[in-house]
Amino acid sequence: MPAPRTLLLTLTGHDRPGVTSRLFAALGAVDAVVLDVEQVVVRGRLVLGVLLEAKGRAADALAEAAAGVAAELELELEVSAGRGEPEQRPLRSHVTVLGFPLRPAALGAITGRIADAGANIDRIVRIARYPVTAVELEVSGAESHGLRAALAREAAQQQVDVAVQRAGLHRRGKRLVVMDVDSTLIQGEVIEMLAAHAGVEDEVAAVTAAAMRGELDFAASLHQRVSLLAGLPATVFEQVRADVELTPGARTLVRTLKRLDTRVAVVSGGFTQVVGPLAADLGIDYAAANTLEVVGGRLTGRITGRVVDRAGKAEALERFAADAGVPLAQTVAIGDGANDLDMLARAGLGVAFNAKPVVRAAADAAVTVPYLDAVLYLLGIPRDEVEEADAADPFLA
Repeated sequence: MPAPRTLLLTLTGHDRPGVTSRLFAALGAVDAVVLDVEQVVVRGRLVLGVLLEAKGRAADALAEAAAGVAAELELELEVSAGRGEPEQRPLRSHVTVLGFPLRPAALGAITGRIADAGANIDRIVRIARYPVTAVELEVSGAESHGLRAALAREAAQQQVDVAVQRAGLHRRGKRLVVMDVDSTLIQGEVIEMLAAHAGVEDEVAAVTAAAMRGELDFAASLHQRVSLLAGLPATVFEQVRADVELTPGARTLVRTLKRLDTRVAVVSGGFTQVVGPLAADLGIDYAAANTLEVVGGRLTGRITGRVVDRAGKAEALERFAADAGVPLAQTVAIGDGANDLDMLARAGLGVAFNAKPVVRAAADAAVTVPYLDAVLYLLGIPRDEVEEADAADPFLA
């Protein structure tokens, strides 16, 4: 009995309706087994590859059938000896590149580093064209952690954002997204807005600078800054809430995640009196922040309860994940400051959003464009699908 042969049939040329069905109808007359199929259409140009196994003269019949279809449809055909599935699947990763704009030199540099790592690019697809350009590359043959380090260095030089994630089911199962608030979900810092109402902006800024120099830890600096707010009327919270500006794309990010049945949380070193109503307005599932003490309608300059600091943010992430029944590997954390580092490290995917250099270096991915919904592209969610969902939503009409 003749041994089975494996053939790879590759058709290229101008795409039109019915090419794939016409090819398989012709191949169906031959006793063969389909092992793999891949098809890509780029600006009307088709690349269709079919890997088949057949015995003896049936393999030759496959090539003849494919040649007939190619001639009829004016396509080019390449027939080569194929290989079956490898015994072990190669290491696979998803590489997402964001540019604002995305220039050829940057993409060339990134793909060059992928090649230097000994990896192969199997597929590239654009997932967003505005307000940023985002492309996703499916890469095989390199371990994700090492590839991430190499591409992060190149991305910084090319002024683009790059995220590298290991391929697999876990990437499709990101079911809890936890965000910092100040300078992430919203623009600016709430404590600075409160300080402006108290007329102590310079004093608060001085304490903040001391903390950034390492002279104070977060808890100590927070207590000092809050003490400067003593005497403010509690009505200031309404004024600050009215002045809060969401980061561009924030509502789109939360709305899209909720459509996907993803739980969304905020965790903040700011204050519940502002964070709570904001979370309720956006339909956010969980919120954790500090609470300013109010007595007799005025701020006392103290915080009630335990301070939500760097460690507290990571603990909140774990608490929210446990309540939602989501493994930590299926969580995403987004933040911009050193106070977010533990949270970013604990999550399955840590995203530095317009962050300080130390945070960008430690995070799994960095987003430096000013649009928070760009995080959706890191999760493999295309822009056109987001827009289609928004267009079909009667509440957004």
